Amino acid sequence: VQLQASGGGLVQAGGSLTLSCAASGRTFSSYPMGWFRQGPGKEREFVAAITWRGSSTDYADSVKGRFTISRDNVKDIVFLQMNSLKPEDTAVYYCAAMRRGSGILSSQSEYGYWGQGTQVTVSS
Repeated sequence: VQLQASGGGLVQAGGSLTLSCAASGRTFSSYPMGWFRQGPGKEREFVAAITWRGSSTDYADSVKGRFTISRDNVKDIVFLQMNSLKPEDTAVYYCAAMRRGSGILSSQSEYGYWGQGTQVTVSS
């Protein structure tokens, strides 16, 4: 069972990136999915999450209005569109899938499957 995150890179402040998370080995189309990040010297933190149907989303205050999470359950891919990027968004971004079909979207303990992470670096 793998979650493969991709799409990270180096971007200037104000720029955009789209991260993707693809599942292999099993399907996560019936589970909420989330994105978390860990900046240099920081704890891993919640960024955004989406219910399995895509009908509800949750965002950290720091990214509201700039980031958008979405999913394609046919292709089993979750996306994180990141706009108006800031240097403080620099981090390794991880995608994750919940252990069950519902839960508190922002709670890391709800997530039992994690991808390997993709680096996002925003230069000032």
